[in-house]
Amino acid sequence: MTTTLNHYFRYFTSSILALIVCNCSLESKDSGQETEKISFSVSEFEDQLLSYEAKKVKTSTLKDKFVGIYFSASWCPPCRTFSPKLVDFRDKNKDQFEVVFVSSDGSQEDQFKYIKKANMKWLTLPNGSEAGSAIAKKFGIRGIPSLVIVSPDGQVVSKNGRGDVTNSPTTALKSWKQLAAK
Repeated sequence: MTTTLNHYFRYFTSSILALIVCNCSLESKDSGQETEKISFSVSEFEDQLLSYEAKKVKTSTLKDKFVGIYFSASWCPPCRTFSPKLVDFRDKNKDQFEVVFVSSDGSQEDQFKYIKKANMKWLTLPNGSEAGSAIAKKFGIRGIPSLVIVSPDGQVVSKNGRGDVTNSPTTALKSWKQLAAK
C-alpha cells in the first residue's frame, strides 16, 4: 500500500511540476536582438559531454560551430512538440550548428529513452550534472523548453532560440551569424 501511495505521490508531484516548469509560449520577451552581453566557453561543459549513445565526446567537436544549449525533458508536452523541429533544423545545419541537451528528466535512463525516441543525434550532458545546473543558472532558465544560442566565439546571440527555430527555420542561422558579427 505504501509503495502504491509513494508512486501516486511522485506521479502527482511530477505532473504539478510539469505544469509549473513547462513554458508553453512560443514567443519570449527576449527576441535575441537585445540579448544582454553574456559570454560562454565550452569549457563550462566541464568535459562531461556525451554523444546520443552515451559515449564521452571532446568539447573540440564544437569548434567553429554555433551551439544551441537545449533545456528540455521527455515529460514536458511543449518540449515533445518542439524537439522534432529542432532535430530537423540541426540535421539540416549540422556542419555549422550543434545542440547540447540539458535534460530535466528524472533519470539518465529517461533522458536517453527520450533522446532515442525523438531521434536527437546530438550531444548531451549527464542527467542532473552540476555543469548543467550551473549553465541553467547562468542563463536564468526558468522554464522548458528553452534554447540558448552561442556563437563560435562564445557570444550568446539569442536566448530565444526556440522562437527563432520555430518561426524562422530557414533564416535563423543567418540571423545568428549577423548578430555574432556585431
